[in-house]
Amino acid sequence: MELKIFNVAGQPVGQVSLEAQLWGGKVNTPVLLQALAMYRTNVRANTASTKTRGHVSGGGKKPWKQKHTGRARAGSIRSPLWRHGGIVFGPHPHARYYRLPQTMRRKALLESLKGKVQDEELVMLDRLAADTPKTKPFAGLAKAFAVGRKSLIVLNEPSSALVKSLRNLAGFELRSAQNLNAFDVLNAQKILVTKSAFERLQERVRGDAAGQ
Repeated sequence: MELKIFNVAGQPVGQVSLEAQLWGGKVNTPVLLQALAMYRTNVRANTASTKTRGHVSGGGKKPWKQKHTGRARAGSIRSPLWRHGGIVFGPHPHARYYRLPQTMRRKALLESLKGKVQDEELVMLDRLAADTPKTKPFAGLAKAFAVGRKSLIVLNEPSSALVKSLRNLAGFELRSAQNLNAFDVLNAQKILVTKSAFERLQERVRGDAAGQ
């Protein structure tokens, strides 16, 4: 498998060979679904909350006597049956956070990247560098690589000047090769990754000691 390498202007400047054993074959969809469910669950705020009859103020006095009124028995004006009463079985804040094993998270990252490679939505750049913070030299990235909606630029160990140059680009978000996950990849239209960042990602998905 061959993957072309482009410069910032979108011109091919070389290619790199990919390991067929690692990047070939069918994408493992079930692993991606499990990882996606985990990441989506973990970003939920879980702050929805309702008040039971014990939390609603008022209602301490019995509205009327128990018998001989002709009306149904009532013990509190904050009964769930009454308007402005408490809520039965309503939502309350509670933790939903969980994690899949590291091996599965690593596998999901590989499968998501593999899908982008096979769909030609992963673009490898020879390098991205900046001596001073300036966005203009990178303003043509979206047009050069036909980016129409949110995409990612994945860097290895960027300088402060490079981060400041790229962070304001419309349509792009920055990610580190160390922290990229399958959720980020699946939510992006295209992945622009530098050659050094791609090598770092390969270490991670292989499970090398340095890439864990």
